[in-house]
Amino acid sequence: MGVLAVLIFPLLLFGISGIIYIYRAVGRLMSKSAVQNKVVVITDAISGLGKECSRVFHSGGARLVLCGKTWEKLEALYNALISVADPSVTFTPKLVLLDLSDINCIQDVAKEILDCYGCVDILINNASMKVKGPVQSISLELDKKIMDANYFGPITLTKALLPNMISRRTGQVVLVNNIQGKLGVPFRAAYAASKHAAQGFFDCLRAEVEEFDVCISTVSPTFIRSYHVQPEPGNWEASIWKFFFRKLAYGVHPMEVAEEVLRTVSRKKQEVFMANAIPKAALYIRTFFPELFFAIIASGVKEKQKVEEK
Repeated sequence: MGVLAVLIFPLLLFGISGIIYIYRAVGRLMSKSAVQNKVVVITDAISGLGKECSRVFHSGGARLVLCGKTWEKLEALYNALISVADPSVTFTPKLVLLDLSDINCIQDVAKEILDCYGCVDILINNASMKVKGPVQSISLELDKKIMDANYFGPITLTKALLPNMISRRTGQVVLVNNIQGKLGVPFRAAYAASKHAAQGFFDCLRAEVEEFDVCISTVSPTFIRSYHVQPEPGNWEASIWKFFFRKLAYGVHPMEVAEEVLRTVSRKKQEVFMANAIPKAALYIRTFFPELFFAIIASGVKEKQKVEEK
């Protein structure tokens, strides 16, 4: 009896782990089967997240349209996908040159995609441009460029492809956004403004197209980190907001976000917020205790400036 009692906990732990593993494996298979034969457009496919999204959707049997600003990088991604693909269950991706900050070319790109496949089932708005610095040091020209890339570009492409989805009464648009679509971070005003604008647009669009069975989804991680670069510790370790911002800095790996995008598509989730407890708590404080939140952020900025002056 004593030996059995000792073994119960490890066996129970092993059994639970096995169940979780099987559940996740089945979930991945179901997610991939949900995109099989679907026409999936991925913007900025040559970014870290774009590559991972391309990989998971390609292996799931989707008919990919990969968009990017550099043809050589698109070809490299194409070769990487084809080299590991099973031709019996995958389709050859279509490559399209697209710079979302160049609004004038987007209509032509949308027409090219629709002429090729006749429809678009899933649009993944992934492209993003970042800028960091005090508001007074960022030119209005750069502000406009950020808005073009992060707001006007995605909504222009969405508007161009949306009538096709509405007429077919099916489709899904996924916006890969950021925590800054909900929570402004100092020294990133233009970026946060563009992300807030995109969040607001797609929240409104969700309600407008629900009657046509078109699903609008937003996936908002904290920050998407690079594959290899780990954040350097700041010089302002004593700051009151260091814990929050160091948590933000580590962000989420592109592979994790890509898997979540796939789950979002297969389960038609409306909104996903990928963050640990600290950013979620900050969002809660911002919503219900705004004065406290603003005081903490302002205090953090002052401490950072003092450290930089030393």
